[in-house]
Amino acid sequence: MSYYPEQLQDSFLSQKKTRKEKKNYFLHIGLFIVTFITTTIAGAEWTTGIAGPYEIDHLVVGLPYSISILFILTCHEFGHYFAAMYHKVKTTLPYYIPFPPIPFFLNFGTMGAVIRTKTPVPTKKAMFDIGVAGPIAGFVACLIILVYGFMNIPGEEYILIIHPDYYSPEYGKGGINLTFGNTLLFSFFKMIFVDSGQFFPPMSEVYHYPYLCVGWFGLFITAMNMIPVGQLDGGHIGYTLFGRETHFKIAVVAFSTLFILGVLGIIESTLDFYIGFGWSGWLFWAVILYFVVKIEHPPIHDDTELDFKRKLIGYFSFFILIISFSPTPFLLTIPA
Repeated sequence: MSYYPEQLQDSFLSQKKTRKEKKNYFLHIGLFIVTFITTTIAGAEWTTGIAGPYEIDHLVVGLPYSISILFILTCHEFGHYFAAMYHKVKTTLPYYIPFPPIPFFLNFGTMGAVIRTKTPVPTKKAMFDIGVAGPIAGFVACLIILVYGFMNIPGEEYILIIHPDYYSPEYGKGGINLTFGNTLLFSFFKMIFVDSGQFFPPMSEVYHYPYLCVGWFGLFITAMNMIPVGQLDGGHIGYTLFGRETHFKIAVVAFSTLFILGVLGIIESTLDFYIGFGWSGWLFWAVILYFVVKIEHPPIHDDTELDFKRKLIGYFSFFILIISFSPTPFLLTIPA
């Protein structure tokens, strides 16, 4: 078979593209495997309270945590991915982001996952669908994990294995207690799934229960992504739902709220002044939004208004934000 110069060039470019795609597949798979390892180690630490080093038995204990958290992340990112494919927007597979297991550090074993679009999003409708598909898919995955967790709460003997002195008056004194903040959805599930008189761990012990811990963390990540600022998922939805000017006003209010909650958290942690509202991490997140994500959403040159069905889905997605958000997601205290 003979080739003309143009055919030779096309063949070379095709082979080069194939090699690049194979290299990217290895990168995606490699990041997934590393994230699986780091989340399994984090799961063992959260569940057992042991900071390592770990034996195989301890790592096996971390599997429910790692499988659950990867399930939520995968549902979220492939929600974006398949919506992008539907609208013929080229995008990458998910890049899972591992986080090294640092003892005595607030560490969930991962910093989430991301996909990258390779071609511009052409319309508001496409931007909305791609933006909203991830949070809704991730939220459904959170519901599955949480419902299973609430319906399979082990008895008191479980926490006594981890903390034999759990009912002792001296329990927790002299150390640092970490308490997860409540959310409207978490409180609602406690109300409908937990019978009166049934043992249920306090929010300062929930992290020893992998499905409750992962479900709570999934809500936390969903809420962070759904804040209607810049190019967060909530920013994409807010821009396409409300328009450029209204979205910018909403974004400023959302950013200001995070900034204030962060400052209140700093005041409480540094001045030993109890407020009971706010978290210093929100200030860090606000700084990232301002300098990296940006407050204003990039313009889309399409003035078409969303249809009624999409508007309803958009409002529902912000309802997800409300029931998943905690103004004080983490509270560190030192019992007297």
